[in-house]
Amino acid sequence: MAKTRISISLERDQAERIGQHAERAGMDVSAYLVHAATRQMAESDAIEEQFAEVDALIARAEQAASGLPAGPAPELTEQERREVEGALGLVHGRDRHDRRPGHAA
Repeated sequence: MAKTRISISLERDQAERIGQHAERAGMDVSAYLVHAATRQMAESDAIEEQFAEVDALIARAEQAASGLPAGPAPELTEQERREVEGALGLVHGRDRHDRRPGHAA
């Protein structure tokens, strides 16, 4: 596979620190930067996947809210209140039994 050259600009102290870290890792600067960027992309992808359900829920709520009339919000039904609490639980990392994943009950 053909390689592509990318030029970046950074402060001298940043370049020196990157060079030092690359040397300690036994890599040249290019390999070190590619490795660091690849790790960052994998982490970002994992975070996006982790929050995909919440992001979709927010998008659906925003879409539904865009059709509502302006003015004070109507009172919620009991079912709507439970749905809101469930959605907030997702945002705050709680399951239906009010437990946070990975924490003892």
